[in-house]
Amino acid sequence: MLVLDRRVLFSNDQAITASANSTDIIDLSSLRDVSSGEPVIVLVQVTEAFDALTSLTITIQTSTTKAFSVPVSLTAATLPLSSLTAGEKFLIIALPGGILRYLRLAYTVSGSTPTVGRITTGCGTQSVHQVITIYPTAV
Repeated sequence: MLVLDRRVLFSNDQAITASANSTDIIDLSSLRDVSSGEPVIVLVQVTEAFDALTSLTITIQTSTTKAFSVPVSLTAATLPLSSLTAGEKFLIIALPGGILRYLRLAYTVSGSTPTVGRITTGCGTQSVHQVITIYPTAV
């Protein structure tokens, strides 16, 4: 069984009922060498189906400060409501160059505000994401 390290999660079963940022920020510190070897991919898995919205745009942002006072958008993916069903997984392309110390995701809701919808997102290599399934926390 493969496990995503908690330190590389942006959101862990995060409810998205309005535009928001990921609950977690990844600190690459000064000892980073992103994109050496296998490309780093962001995995998005829907853990609870969404309703109402037209689409959800997920933007990878980077910054020199943890407060993201001046966020820099790197790349984005827009997922239509029809794709946001429980269990669906999406890969956002390999992290591009220009990455600063901190990374987070910005979730932008288009259309009506959803009343339900949760996702888990994290980063790793594509070979890890091909076989991983993220299960919601047991209640």
